[in-house]
Amino acid sequence: MSFETLGLSKELLKAIKEQGYDKPTPIQKQAIPVILEKKDVLAGAQTGTGKTAGFTLPMLELLHRAKPTKGHHVKALILTPTRELAAQVGESVELYGKHLPFKSTVIFGGVKINPQITKLKNGVDIVIATPGRLLDHLSQKTIDLSHVSFLILDEADRMLDMGFINDIKKILAILPKQRQNLLFSATYSDEIKKLSDRLLNAPTLIEVARANISSEIVKQTIYLVDCERKRELLTHLINEGKWQQVLVFTRTKHGANRLSAQLEKDGITSAAIHGNKSQNARTKALDDFKKGEVRVLVATDIAARGIDIDQLPHVVNFELPNVSEDYVHRIGRTGRAGNEGEAISLVCVDEHEFLANIEKLIKKDIQKIALKGFKPDPSIKAVPVSMGGNRGGNRGGAAKPKGAGGGGRPSNRPRTSQKPNAGRPQR
Repeated sequence: MSFETLGLSKELLKAIKEQGYDKPTPIQKQAIPVILEKKDVLAGAQTGTGKTAGFTLPMLELLHRAKPTKGHHVKALILTPTRELAAQVGESVELYGKHLPFKSTVIFGGVKINPQITKLKNGVDIVIATPGRLLDHLSQKTIDLSHVSFLILDEADRMLDMGFINDIKKILAILPKQRQNLLFSATYSDEIKKLSDRLLNAPTLIEVARANISSEIVKQTIYLVDCERKRELLTHLINEGKWQQVLVFTRTKHGANRLSAQLEKDGITSAAIHGNKSQNARTKALDDFKKGEVRVLVATDIAARGIDIDQLPHVVNFELPNVSEDYVHRIGRTGRAGNEGEAISLVCVDEHEFLANIEKLIKKDIQKIALKGFKPDPSIKAVPVSMGGNRGGNRGGAAKPKGAGGGGRPSNRPRTSQKPNAGRPQR
């Protein structure tokens, strides 16, 4: 099947060709025709499946087919959980809509609001926004959503994880009742089902892969190591493997900063990306990483949401996530677009419970290696972990589990002093 068979206009087909694509991905094959029939959609699709084009292309097509109006009014609203994802979706809208007359803008927090107000006053057709900053504009009456006929919630599961449900409800209450709705989520929790029942009208269910199944083209390996030697092992693996582009996950913002600084001391160019970094710092770190000026990007789960690099070869879990589904999200950053990828996890004795839960979720035993020179000390006993405050809440209501975060032995492991985020989540 080619894009020409999906019913898209010549302007969109030209933009697709200019991006070098000729065949739609499975999510695009399924979603585009259904969306063009103006049906509501509930789609299960993880990052890296081509889902952004799966909703961007038919949205642009329907706006193109609609009766033209004088001036520019916000006709389509796309909500995303993070700034990075909002920027990425905005880039896709611009690329695919470059031969169409629509104006779009991206609005999120962490940057000055006045330039956003100016763009909105000049008129836009498509707005890509994070919920918090959108509510700021609504409260200041700098955006009019009365003409919205198209609503998309991208990565809805992550938005709920971050505590955006009340913000989303406020936004839904303001929107016109007659509109087409699309909800994209990597997982189907009870909260997602409740939200879809509230939001969607007789939706078509689209699922391109079974939920929570790790990619088969990603080679997964566990390196068993003492917590205090994780950084030393990571440096060894990077140097021995001559890795040039590595995305590394930590559990906390403090841990990301500390690891990045330690890697720099080891002579490995590195940058950290997390919610406490300014938007400019996050954008620069990601750009430097994509350009190869930084070999290692150290990220927390929320900050990494929206990072989209087609040929990222290596992902490292410096610390296993306490939520098993996040492991699937993390390793999904590699092995995209048919490319092979490698996901490595550095696991100490404190994280064995996390590992068991992950293997249960993905229904697979992951290969375990105790590398010569880094074999764990069997006399070290597991201790509870201070989870830090990089998440907007404890997903799924899980009790505080065991695990460690790259500190030392039980007697001298540093404790994190961060408190859980209070108030409204990051915008």
